[in-house]
Amino acid sequence: MFAQLKHVAIVSEQYTLLGRFYEGMFGMKPSQNARPFGAVVVRDGYVGLNINPRKGKAGRQAGLDHFGFEVEDVNVVFDRLKKDYPDIKVLKRPSTRPFAGISTHDPAGNVFDLSQKDMENRTDAYVEADRQKNRHIKHIALRAVKPGMLAKFYREVFELTEMEKPADDPNSYLSDGKVIFVIMPWDITDFAGTGIERPALDHIGFKVESVDAVKSELAKVKRERAALAPNPIGADAGPEGEARLSLFAKCPLGQFHMSDPDGVLIDVSDK
Repeated sequence: MFAQLKHVAIVSEQYTLLGRFYEGMFGMKPSQNARPFGAVVVRDGYVGLNINPRKGKAGRQAGLDHFGFEVEDVNVVFDRLKKDYPDIKVLKRPSTRPFAGISTHDPAGNVFDLSQKDMENRTDAYVEADRQKNRHIKHIALRAVKPGMLAKFYREVFELTEMEKPADDPNSYLSDGKVIFVIMPWDITDFAGTGIERPALDHIGFKVESVDAVKSELAKVKRERAALAPNPIGADAGPEGEARLSLFAKCPLGQFHMSDPDGVLIDVSDK
């Protein structure tokens, strides 16, 4: 594939805690060269999860923040953007970012990073060989006002493959061969009964060997490691939580719905 979805980023004041959560719950492995007080990087063998500090950064939004592609040739991406999307600009990133040399955005303003294998910024976990693990990120989901427009953008610019779906499914499913990029409709009326979230990244989805095993481990965490327990979702969070879960569950790729300790939504499936 020309492009691969290689990282997802979360911004959180609890960045070290979240790193431990994703290590313990999903077996993600931490960077061997992490800075003691810097961002936390964990990896599932293919996708890197960057958990960036929010503390002390006024105005920085928390939660799922952006994602990143590794491409065969960033110049091909630049040419495609210049030809078909001339209003989109690119920004070279500092050399301290080991996973992305360049940041840019789609036509709706969703930010993503670009890298290629020989780019100078790539170090650490992002130059490790890929390996398949039992628990790994299988999809990331984005809500958009014009999902069809964005699906076209990612097909044309990154050559992602559009997957088949039922005729009545409003979502678009694009694949890099390993990770599925789900683009879902955003409609303000869908948030009746719950807090309104802006059009943005919505959740991440993990493929696991057993949903029942994850549920059992999650119950143990809640009993024995309260600080690592996820935020409540669904009935446990009251009527608003139930309404948000109902909307979350419209992504058909998940069997079990949960969150991390900072409220990032997570789909889990063993299918």
